[in-house]
Formats: sequence, structure tokens, C-alpha cells
Amino acid sequence: MAQRETDQQSVNDEFDEFIVDTEDCEERERAHRERGTSRPITVVGNPVLHRECKDVTEFDDELAQLVDDMFASQRAAEGVGLAANQIGVDLKVFVYDCMDDEGVRHVGTVCNPVLEDLPAERRVLDDSNEGCLSVPTAYASLARPDYAVVRGQDAKGNPVRVQGTGYFARCLQHETDHLYGRLYIDRLSKRDRKDALKQMAEGTPRYPVVPND
Repeated sequence: MAQRETDQQSVNDEFDEFIVDTEDCEERERAHRERGTSRPITVVGNPVLHRECKDVTEFDDELAQLVDDMFASQRAAEGVGLAANQIGVDLKVFVYDCMDDEGVRHVGTVCNPVLEDLPAERRVLDDSNEGCLSVPTAYASLARPDYAVVRGQDAKGNPVRVQGTGYFARCLQHETDHLYGRLYIDRLSKRDRKDALKQMAEGTPRYPVVPND
């Protein structure tokens, strides 16, 4: 997920504790990034972005290297979240380095993510602007719940459960969407989607992208 523009699964008893993703953020992110290599970003129209990704089944050194490369790519593009298909890899994994609305930094990795269903009282919608590294230079208002819970696995295959509020909740939903073949502009009205694509066509990405031709 791009930085902000400046100016289904029910809870079960398998793993109900939330991970702590707010400690040693700088050190953990830097370690990943320094081991990784930045890759160019795929943009809307690339087939890998428009289909559901494959489940992660091997939690090995190759996956660890992918995660490192994703953190490096995310930092190079100045993003707050990145899904594997955004660097052309057909696997259900995303990384994030995102502040919540209280200014608390969250850093982590989720494989095979599933958004939990929210009770009605937690479905308070926030219609803030949203952007995406795969739709460079474009932003649009999009209503999403201001609280989100994602279940999945970490890069070693351990179960994880992540919660987020505000901007971080938006990030968790945005990145999970990516891995099921949906971009944020797919949730917009036809008019707003057209406007976002126009913004993209008129802008110049600040990071390397993969051409679709």
C-alpha cells in the first residue's frame, strides 16, 4: 500500500493471541532490508495482480529471501505494505511497516492471510484516501472498516493473528485483497476507478515499475 497522500474467517480457539509487532521495529525492518534486494513494482494490468495467489506451503530459505526482498522493495518505493504479487511473485505473503492512527509503528509478515469477520459493532467505516504502489500516483476515497483482524502464518510457518486500527487496519485489508487478486480501485465506482487510472496515466512513478507490454 502507498503512503497516505499528503495535504472471513470466524474466531476459533486455535490461536487467539495477537502478535506483538510493535517492538524493535527499526532493527527488524533494517535487518530484512539489508539482506534483501529491491525489485521493481508490478502495476495494474499485470496478470499476476488480477488472480488469487498460491498458498505458501514451504517455509524455507527461499521464502525468507523473498520476505527480505519485499522489505527492501517496500522501502525503496516508500510504501507501508507490499504483497508478493506486487513484485511478480505468485504467493500469498505480504509485509508491512505501517503506523496506526495513534502513531505506533507496526512491522511484520503474514503468509496465507485471511480477514476475520467483524461483529456489527466493529464495522465502523472510514472513508479516507487510499493509494497503492501498483497504481502509482493515484489516490481515491474508499470506505473500509477502521478495525481489522488478519489470521495467517509467519515466515517460519507459525500461526499469527494481527489486529489493526485506523490506517493500519486499512493496510491489512488492502494487502490481503492483493493476494486474492483485488486492487483497491476494483472496489471503487466506475467513475472513481476511471479517475484513479487517469491520475496514474498523468503521473510519473517515483520508483521502478514493470511495464505491462
